Amino acid sequence: MNRAIVEGVHWVGFVDWNVRDFHGYVTDRGSTYNAYLVLDREPALVDSVKAPYAADLLRNVAELMDPADLRWVVCNHAEPDHSGALPAVMAACPNATLVCDQKCRDVLAIYYDVANWKFKIVKTGDALSLGKRTLEFIETPMTHWPESMATWIPQDRLLFSMDAFGQHYATSGRFDDEVQDTVLFFEAKTYVANILMLYSGPVAKAVAAVRKLDPAIICPSHGVVWRSQVKRMLDLYEQWDVCQPVRKVVVMYDTMWKSTEMMAEAILQGAIAEGGPALDAKLYHVRATTGTRLATEMLDAAAFAAGSPTLNGTLMPAMADALTYLKGLRPAHKAGFAFGSYGWGRGGPEEVEQYLQAMKVELLRPVLKLNYKPTAAGLEECRDAGRLLARQALKVCPV
Repeated sequence: MNRAIVEGVHWVGFVDWNVRDFHGYVTDRGSTYNAYLVLDREPALVDSVKAPYAADLLRNVAELMDPADLRWVVCNHAEPDHSGALPAVMAACPNATLVCDQKCRDVLAIYYDVANWKFKIVKTGDALSLGKRTLEFIETPMTHWPESMATWIPQDRLLFSMDAFGQHYATSGRFDDEVQDTVLFFEAKTYVANILMLYSGPVAKAVAAVRKLDPAIICPSHGVVWRSQVKRMLDLYEQWDVCQPVRKVVVMYDTMWKSTEMMAEAILQGAIAEGGPALDAKLYHVRATTGTRLATEMLDAAAFAAGSPTLNGTLMPAMADALTYLKGLRPAHKAGFAFGSYGWGRGGPEEVEQYLQAMKVELLRPVLKLNYKPTAAGLEECRDAGRLLARQALKVCPV
């Protein structure tokens, strides 16, 4: 199946309705691997798909032209979900030359046998005439991997943006105005939080470069094509990219015999009492949610608390897993504290605090520890700590 993006440019990728895990990122709405065919005097395929779906890609291309007549294959990103089909593509398209930057070629040569592939190495500012259309190349390193690149068609004001502006979202619609708006932007935010959060500097540069181009259409490597809400999406990217906080507090915890859960609920109560309707306060048991959801919430949270009881002298495994995932994503501009219960030995709450320190979280108070089961006074201390979170959120987001 193919779908016209504009006259002469077609989506020829694959919709993966069933994928539910993307190296730890829970993709409960599936995904797409987008590839685009530009029909011209010298036809070009921009990006490919995962290896298992190479035949689908080639079948989509064959609906529009003989693959043997393909002249150019552009690889914007060497990650296997976008390059996996290249061995099959290059074999089926013997007249094609692969276009990429030098870093991408180096990575492709590690993944695949490229001895018989013809390459054209490009860099920012280079252009390739296809006939009526021109492809212009913009290196965008670390908008996921070091070899990342975008490709621009000035005649259509159309940008092939690679991973930037994508979503893991399987749909029958191919455009932003053909899917449910709320779900689309939720999945776009989830994608930023779980894929791009730690690359905020390079992503900010890429967004600034895209604004200068003033694209009418953005074709990412995952999800739907942007044509109706390009400006809104760019505006949101600028907020998400810097983890711009909103009036939101997140309390996450694990528990054994409900003591740490009682503490978490009291912290939430204090935050709600202090912040009122202006505050968005959320509670997550880490074994009842996913790291994907926690990362998405943390993207724009102003303050948070993380809690664990002590198990075998350390924190609970699920909390360690959640915090390890978040530490890798490096959420910026966060304040908070650690909490938890302990019995005859300490360790859990203190180790949570060590994670927060490694994440460069502004600590609002010393670690909050209660022995065995919280007393009424202990729960009131938790409520006071929750009020601290709310005040922090209201302070950094006064409007």
